[in-house]
Amino acid sequence: MFAPARTPPRLGTMILLVGLVVLTLNMFLPALPRMAAAFGVSEGTMGLAVSAYMVAAGVLQLLLGPVSDLLGRRPVILAAMGIYALASLGAVLATDFAVFLAFRLVQALVLAGSIVGLASLRDMYSTREAAGKMGTIAAAMAIAPMIGPAIGGVLDTLIGWRAIFALYALLGGAALVLVWADWGETRVQVRRSPREQVAAYRALLGSGLFWAYSMCTAVSVGTFYIFLTGAPFVAQATFGLSTTWIGAGLGSITGGYMIGSAVTARLSPRLGLAPMILSGRCLALGGLCVGAGVFLSGLSHPLVLFAATICVGLGNGLTLSNTNAGMISVRPDLAGSAAGLSGALQLFGGAALTGLTLPFMAEGATPLRLLALMIAASGVALLLAVLAVRGAARHPQAE
Repeated sequence: MFAPARTPPRLGTMILLVGLVVLTLNMFLPALPRMAAAFGVSEGTMGLAVSAYMVAAGVLQLLLGPVSDLLGRRPVILAAMGIYALASLGAVLATDFAVFLAFRLVQALVLAGSIVGLASLRDMYSTREAAGKMGTIAAAMAIAPMIGPAIGGVLDTLIGWRAIFALYALLGGAALVLVWADWGETRVQVRRSPREQVAAYRALLGSGLFWAYSMCTAVSVGTFYIFLTGAPFVAQATFGLSTTWIGAGLGSITGGYMIGSAVTARLSPRLGLAPMILSGRCLALGGLCVGAGVFLSGLSHPLVLFAATICVGLGNGLTLSNTNAGMISVRPDLAGSAAGLSGALQLFGGAALTGLTLPFMAEGATPLRLLALMIAASGVALLLAVLAVRGAARHPQAE
């Protein structure tokens, strides 16, 4: 049981590690006010535990992917989980905010679970099969955004915020053991000189198909960020909803994503990437346009808004696993580098669209303004999807 793994990781192991990525981002959020009081800092300063963490995560993704291409998947995921567990323990023991923040930023190494996981899937499967496996992972772990804050809130109330980071440390230790026992090396050895490695990475950066897939992914995810940022303002200002109902409405898009991902897991291996990507983008854009049309007709109800945005979740579920599979298949020998760069684009793009949404909605928190911004983003994502599909037709390996 405790011998090092010699075989590729099971899908369940990948699901658990991707779930840990999500929990590390959101489980401690309910405890932020108490943490600010404990460290004697303002809530704005405490917010660095979220914003600075996301910047660190974006930068680390740019490093983790290429390193996994160079050294292998197994050593990178082992090192990342071990350091993550130690950083989580350091956060538990920290009594100064600066020390806590330093450990919190190191926690971003948990992103290796998703970056190395994506690369390993492409090492193990064909493009279509990898898309189906990604859909299974996405459908299974989509529950993490729903339960993470609830668990964190309970721990903070009953024990205190340090219990959340103690749980992170325990989960990190368990992940390290699991990876040791069930994550054999999947990367095919490619002998390259440093100069050849740099040349290969430059070829990836010069691929229009890679950028079409990656940007389609980033803008599709960005539409989700627009919704999360703007919907609470609309729900309160226009419909007067309580925070409970706002939370339920925000969860609706995740429910749609779970369903779309489950469909992807079943159909992508048979139909291929192109039909799934295009149908997902058309569904997202079409649902938003129908919702806007209903509001323009004079019928204003929160269910119309959330029904329209559920289509975004469904569309993203159909799209993202397939664009990710295509993106890491442009250069399978650089799957880690591609996954890391695309992941960073998603984080930075999400931050940019969030920053755009706040001032846009400040001028008037109406359903139509929110839907208009989401329609614009979805239209761009559809255009990028068309470019990716056309490019893939000339690049069979990425399909």
